[in-house]
Formats: sequence, structure tokens, C-alpha cells
Amino acid sequence: MIITVDACHVIDSYWTRFVEKIDVGVHEMTMEDEEDDFMLSRNYFLAKEIGSSSRKKSSQKHVVDINHVDKQVLRKEVFDIPVKHENEIQHLIKSYRNLYPKWHFELRCGFGLLMYGFGSKKALLEDFASTSLTDFGVVVINGYLPSNNLKQALITLAEVLSDQLKHERKSSTRSKSNTEHTFSSLSIEDLLSFLNVQLPQDNNCFVCVIIHNIDGPSLRDPDSQQYLAQLASCSRVRMVASIDHVNAPLLWDKKMVHTQFKWSWHHVPTFAPYKAEGNFFPLILANYGNAQTTKTALVVLQSLTPNAQSMPNSTLYTKCRARFLVSNQVTLNSHLTEFKDHELVKARRHSDGQDCFYIPLPSEALSKLLQELA
Repeated sequence: MIITVDACHVIDSYWTRFVEKIDVGVHEMTMEDEEDDFMLSRNYFLAKEIGSSSRKKSSQKHVVDINHVDKQVLRKEVFDIPVKHENEIQHLIKSYRNLYPKWHFELRCGFGLLMYGFGSKKALLEDFASTSLTDFGVVVINGYLPSNNLKQALITLAEVLSDQLKHERKSSTRSKSNTEHTFSSLSIEDLLSFLNVQLPQDNNCFVCVIIHNIDGPSLRDPDSQQYLAQLASCSRVRMVASIDHVNAPLLWDKKMVHTQFKWSWHHVPTFAPYKAEGNFFPLILANYGNAQTTKTALVVLQSLTPNAQSMPNSTLYTKCRARFLVSNQVTLNSHLTEFKDHELVKARRHSDGQDCFYIPLPSEALSKLLQELA
């Protein structure tokens, strides 16, 4: 194909204009993309700024700022929750009652019964005691209580065993008041020795101790568990206990489990509400006033290091350094940070320009806190 010079000129001009249009379009598209990128970046940083400010505001909110429900009202509502699946639960409890003879036989053989599973087992154990342990003297220890007196429980067990022995011998050499006085004067070791008295094999004098929540807060310490293990190993004592904490088995070593407690484990979920056991635990959404503030302060103080717990609230640095609690201001500030984070200590500017620390607790709460710490 032969193209003349004029035709080539026309084609070249057309191509030039086409390329120019493309360049203009690309330039316009580039400007639009840059604007889109700018808006996208701007929106991103705006969102980050708004998010950080909202998080800052939310971080300044505390549980104490919530309008809590009155304790009595909330607890009443909890107790009034209707029980579901009553027929199924009754059928389950009936199946456990069929196991009472087996449990009684295991106790007679020297084993301890350990009940575990979801739901309160208080009513179940007490029903077992009232129907199948009539030939035992029975003493109940409520481990879910905030405090327990193990020595008093041992005294009661010793009194019950003593009464059984006297009844069997048809003897009344000691009056009850004299017996109480005698056992009250004994040490825990002497009481355990009495409960471990060796009698003829045909003697059926036993006392049974039922412990609701042997893993309860007042019984979790090593000393209490050691005394309970020694009690379970006494020849004239049989033990029935319940646990609910998932880590309860960690309370005992191999010797305690197999030699002293000699547990026979029974999975007995009752799905019953923990009404009695939960009555001594604070409800999170309830308003306890000063009592809850004192409890919170006590938990925080007990979780701190010994040096942080021992700081006085006046002339902090001088006294703390004199008592070798801190060696410099930085260490003191780090301790104070722990208190300020939990709002146990707050700072305010004094008239002379210095920062002064104060405890934002009422005098009643402070008095109760000092009693608890003592």
C-alpha cells in the first residue's frame, strides 16, 4: 500500500491529538486518585483520633461509677429465680438415694466419701446423714462460711464420741459439763489422739464429720487441710465432704489422698442452686456501700508487696526511707502508682503548691480496714 506524504501528515496529526487526549485523561485520573488517597488517609487518621479519644473516655470509667442495685433487692431476685426441670432433678436425686447403702458400706470400710459435680450438695449430704447414718454420731462443718474454728469442731467430735462410749458402757462417770471443760482444755493434737483411740474390732462407736465445701475459703490454707487429713485418718472418725472448686484436688498431696483421707470419689451433680453457699459471697452488681469499698481495699492491699503494704500515709518518703522500705523517690512513686491505679490513694494540689496524697475512704471504712489488716 502506497501512502503519500500528505496522508502520512494527516495520520501523524491524528495520532498526536489522540496521544494528547490520553495524557489529559491520565492526568485527570491521577488527580482524582490522589484526591481519593488523600481523603482515605484523612478519614483513616480521623477515625484513629476519634477511636483513641473514645477509648480514653471509656478508660476513665470505673465500676464504682455504675448505679448498683441494693444488695437485699438483688439477692432476693436471685433467690426468686424459678427452678427448672424439677421432675428431672427429683429423678436424679432419687437415683442417688439408691446409692446410700453403698456409701454407708464404704464408710464402714474406712473410706472417706468425696462428692463433686455441679450444683449444691448440701441437701443431699444432710439427707444421707439423716437417713443412713443414724448409727453414727454426726457433726457438720460448713466450709463455705467466711471463718471456721477447727478446734471447736474437734472438741464437738470428741464430746460426741465420748457420749457414745459412755452410752455403750452404760456408765455416767463424767457429767456433760465436766466433759466439755476437759475437752476444751486439750490441744488439737490431744483431741486427735482421743479420736484415734484404739478399741476392740467389734466396737461400732464412730463419729462422722460432714464437711460442706472442704475447699471453702476458710479451709483452703495448708494448716487446716493438714488437720483435716489427720482427722480423717483417726480410727474412730469417718468423713464425708463435698467440693466445688475446679482446683480443689490441688489442696492435697498423694499421701493425704490415699493414706489419710482415703477418698472414694462420687460424681453427684444435683443442679441445685448454691443458696446457702453463695450467701456469703458478694454480688458484683450489688451496692454494698462502705463494706464493699473496704473489701476492695483489703484485697488490693493484700495483693501488694510487703513494702508497699507497710507505707505510712504521712511524710512518705522520709519515713519509708528511714524504715528501708524504699531507697529512692522512683521506688516510692512506683508503689504509689499501684495505689492510685486502684483509687486507694488520690493526689491533690495543696495551697503551698505541693502535691498531697489522701485516701478517698470514709472514716468507717478506714476503721474496718485497719481491723481487718490487724
